[in-house]
Amino acid sequence: MALQVVTAVTGAAWEAALVGALDRVDHGVTVVRRCVDAADLLATAATGTAQAALLSADLHRLDGDAVARLTAVGVAVVGLADPADERAGDRLRALGVPTVFPADASAEDVVRALRDAVDGVSGAGHDVADPRAALPLPSSSGNEPEERRPSRGRVVAVWGPTGAPGRTTVAVGLADEAARMGVPTLLVDADVYGGVVAQVLGLLDESPGLAGAARQAAAGTLDEAALARLAWSVRPHLAVLTGLARADRWPELRPGAVAAVLTEARRTADLVVVDCAFNLEEDEELSFDTAAPRRNGATVTVLEEADDVLCVSGADPVALQRTIRALGQLRDLLPEVEPVVVVNQVRRGPVPGDPREEIAGALERFAGRAVRTFLPADRRATDAALASGRTLAEVAPGSPLRAALRSLAAGLARVPEPVAGRRGRARRRAG
Repeated sequence: MALQVVTAVTGAAWEAALVGALDRVDHGVTVVRRCVDAADLLATAATGTAQAALLSADLHRLDGDAVARLTAVGVAVVGLADPADERAGDRLRALGVPTVFPADASAEDVVRALRDAVDGVSGAGHDVADPRAALPLPSSSGNEPEERRPSRGRVVAVWGPTGAPGRTTVAVGLADEAARMGVPTLLVDADVYGGVVAQVLGLLDESPGLAGAARQAAAGTLDEAALARLAWSVRPHLAVLTGLARADRWPELRPGAVAAVLTEARRTADLVVVDCAFNLEEDEELSFDTAAPRRNGATVTVLEEADDVLCVSGADPVALQRTIRALGQLRDLLPEVEPVVVVNQVRRGPVPGDPREEIAGALERFAGRAVRTFLPADRRATDAALASGRTLAEVAPGSPLRAALRSLAAGLARVPEPVAGRRGRARRRAG
């Protein structure tokens, strides 16, 4: 049976000759359509008439989301890069195209790559899951492409139920304390319902931030230098990728692009702290027959990509009930994720008896989760920090909340807690 292929390499001088060579009877390939742009390509793929797609880096409106949608409908993707364009192959690989050939390759090699891609094996004999395992492209300059720094950082997702349990307070505090310990840290605001990290830190919230990084990631142009330009340098070892200026811009944070940003962030920082939204619902899949934008897809992607997931809970009965339900929803949606429970705003009054003992017992009994850290309520310190656009370490260095956040940050960053912090707490206990 002939292999059904769609091409999307319009505008190239070599397109007509390639299509004619592929359509020869002895190759066993049938070109069912020559698409003019990414929208035409996706529409054709949705009909189920194609098994593979052959595309070029300069295809109009081609991005990582389009490549992911092709893969989702079962269409294998092979890229062709113009040998005169030294970066075309890198752009295709950055978009998620696993196999890339130079455009002047023989028709026999291209057909073999198409068949191998359909079978799930790359034409070079490498694992297709490795986006950099495709055939190398010749460089007109003769210089080898510079090796990219391997991913080294850990991603910590700060998530929690609806309400105001203090997710942003915890995320900002963890990032600030880790940076003060000398750990290169990147704080990312990924809340699609109303991120306020920029306001909390007194930064201009109109900067591109995460949305700009997601756009570059979707276009395959995001690298360490681009990410550094988009992030605010707050202090030594601490950079901030601000969130959406308006909540109605959530379609800019596509799940695939957010995952690519986190991959690049791991190369730039040892610790990446992500402030997430609360919602995990997937109502879009029930409301649309075709692929639809997923507002909560960014949050789900962060939780899937994270090395550590912190579930921040309040310390009153209403907040605890919300936490128990949220943990159950997370377990149903992402059973492989093992969240760590952090109880914030702990104080006497809302819970009878010893609040720590009662809260720990309730979460263990109804959610099956132990509490890793209790963060004491310190309203005076948090109000002062919010009013001045600074962190707890700057406005209340002796705050017990700051001390608890510092201890938690040291554990997440895998570094020893500063001795001064332990002595400070000992002096407070003695007093």
